[in-house]
Amino acid sequence: MAKKQKDAGRKSTAAAAAERMIMGGMPQEEQDEELMQSPMRMVVASFIKDKIAMVGLCLFVIIFLCCMILPFFFPIELNYQDVTQANAAPGFGLLKVPDSLQGNVQALSVGSTFSVGLDKDGNVYEWGTFPTDKLKNIPAADEMGQLTQISAGYDHVLAVNAEGQIFTWGNDRMGLTSIPVELEVSRQPIKQVSAGHQFSLALTENGRLYNWGSAYLLSIYFPEGVQGNIAQFEDNPNIVIALTNDGRVEPLSNKPSAYTNVPEEVQGNTVDIALSDESAAALTADGQVYTWGNNVYGSMNVPEEIQGHVVDIEGGRYHYTAILDDGTVTSWGNNNFGQTNAPEMTGVTDIFTNYFGSYAIDENGNAESWGLDGYLMGTDQLGRDVFRRLLLGGRMTMTVGFIAVIISTFIGVLVGGISGYKGGKIDNLLMRLTEIVSSIPFLPFCIILSSILGNSISELQRIILIMFILGLLSWPGIARLVRGSVLAEREQEFVTAAKALGVKEFGIILRHILPNIITVIIVNATLDFATCMLTESSLSFIGFGVTEPNATWGNMLNGAQNGQVIENYWWRWLFPAIAFGICTISINCVGDGLRDAIDPKSKER
Repeated sequence: MAKKQKDAGRKSTAAAAAERMIMGGMPQEEQDEELMQSPMRMVVASFIKDKIAMVGLCLFVIIFLCCMILPFFFPIELNYQDVTQANAAPGFGLLKVPDSLQGNVQALSVGSTFSVGLDKDGNVYEWGTFPTDKLKNIPAADEMGQLTQISAGYDHVLAVNAEGQIFTWGNDRMGLTSIPVELEVSRQPIKQVSAGHQFSLALTENGRLYNWGSAYLLSIYFPEGVQGNIAQFEDNPNIVIALTNDGRVEPLSNKPSAYTNVPEEVQGNTVDIALSDESAAALTADGQVYTWGNNVYGSMNVPEEIQGHVVDIEGGRYHYTAILDDGTVTSWGNNNFGQTNAPEMTGVTDIFTNYFGSYAIDENGNAESWGLDGYLMGTDQLGRDVFRRLLLGGRMTMTVGFIAVIISTFIGVLVGGISGYKGGKIDNLLMRLTEIVSSIPFLPFCIILSSILGNSISELQRIILIMFILGLLSWPGIARLVRGSVLAEREQEFVTAAKALGVKEFGIILRHILPNIITVIIVNATLDFATCMLTESSLSFIGFGVTEPNATWGNMLNGAQNGQVIENYWWRWLFPAIAFGICTISINCVGDGLRDAIDPKSKER
């Protein structure tokens, strides 16, 4: 009897020692808490202690929330394109007037992604992001003399000095540096100049208009009696309109268009004209503004409260800005870059509007600006904001990956659960089916299918098809994993007990076996999520996935195939690559952390 007690004492001592080793010398309170924790709480606690997994989870949650929420605050039109904003570098300050120019402004001009200005001494200032480095090659001050006028275009600048000499720098293609000989020999004072989109215009004091540059982009036709009688002109990439000395508005084109439908009310009574890219406006002597053309983005919706009070008007790409008789300014039309958020200022003497920005000058020579001030991540080859497309592309990529994972997980759990529980012929049949699906080459299959379908399906149908193909071909891995786990669990005592109690097979799988392997499924699904995102992006990258104008991280990276893009327009591929890399690495870190939390021995392996 005494010997048995001694043996029992030794066993209890050994058990206690083993328990202490397992607890790792924990304080008694922690040991008690550890023993009372449920398996799920132990998994969560172990996961939280994994710093790499927690960092990955935080990064993924941040990216996920940004892609899902921020598009509502930074909306983008899928079909929006603007070649004047193509390949703009990241950065702000497009409308930030230099401090040395403030209080001494003579003239300002808004270019595509940059601005130029003149002070009262005729010195030139440039700021913003430049479409070409040639814009920085400003002629020497002693060569140009005292400048009095300046105009910025898409990628070139036009300036005039007090002697009537014209200077141009920036893009020198398409004859932009070839100033007409007739203009140079006329020796007429220059009344107005404009650096347009790939062309230039100059109006002399005797009312004659000269143009040079691209002859294919813009064709000018002078109606009878107009040349030599022009008081003012306005231009856009489609047309030039002129205001004659007798107050008539004359479109300089012999082709009917929306711009040529000039209202009769303005003829003979116009004192100022303006052009946007889709409409025209005329200001009559009584302060009324009349518009005609295409009412894109509401550019023709002149505010009723300003009618009768306008003294000056200027046009941008899709908006207008006006000075009122009380010295204030107002804007209307498209506001995607804040172009209509005119400042509350008084004493305005002049305004300069073009493209997506505006400047207002007060009587002290100070300038106030509003509109497009830059792009956080630049623009792509079609002038679309990379930051906004990055958010939209992330939402699309994650959505496709998430739905594909749900489909593959559902099929994999169903097939693997039935196969593992039933065994025998059913197991053999289902595993052969799994092997057949696994043998299908995924990328070639998708490429062939995409080529066959071509344009016969809509873009939405293509996206849905990609999600289902990803899901239908990605389940064999999780099916095998679930089958192995079910094979192990079905031999446990609780399954035997459930069978003895008469629980149906479906109930045993769903209520008893599945909860014991759910953590394994979650880990596998997490890792598959990153895989599906990579696969979708690969398809989009090579042009067989989600196509333009819809954005995904894959088709945003498509430009990285071009050496010129990699070298000169790094922002077009770098930002999508960083976002995609961080997201997939974060998901994999989360999956590895979950695996280690569920199976602590995996760290030892």
